[in-house]
Amino acid sequence: QVQLVESGGGLVQPGGSLRLSCAASGFTSSSYYMSWVRQAPGKGLEWVSSIYSDGSNTYYADSVKGRFTISRDNAKNTLYLQMNSLKSEDTAVYYCNAKTMARDYWGQGTQVTVSS
Repeated sequence: QVQLVESGGGLVQPGGSLRLSCAASGFTSSSYYMSWVRQAPGKGLEWVSSIYSDGSNTYYADSVKGRFTISRDNAKNTLYLQMNSLKSEDTAVYYCNAKTMARDYWGQGTQVTVSS
C-alpha cells in the first residue's frame, strides 16, 4: 500500500522553527521527484519547495527562500522540510508529494500554525 505520512507540524511562535518529515512506504521514493505544497486557510494550493530524486537540485518559492530547506534521506525513504524564521503567513496545511512521469502520490497533510 502506497503511503506518504507527514509529521512534525504544530503551533510555533513567529520567528520559531519546525522540521517536517514525510515518510514514504509501499514504493521506492528514491526514484521520485518530491515536493512540499501548502494550503493556507481559505486559499488554494501553493508550491513551497522541490528536490530531485538524488537530492542534487533543490527549488524554493520566493516566499520561503532563505528560510526553508528541503532535504531527503533515500535510505530512510524520508523527505524533510526545515522551516526557520517562521511567519504568520506560513500558517497552512503542508502536504508532501512524490511524482514521476507515471505516478503522483500525496500525503494527508500536517498543520503548521504560526501564532503568538
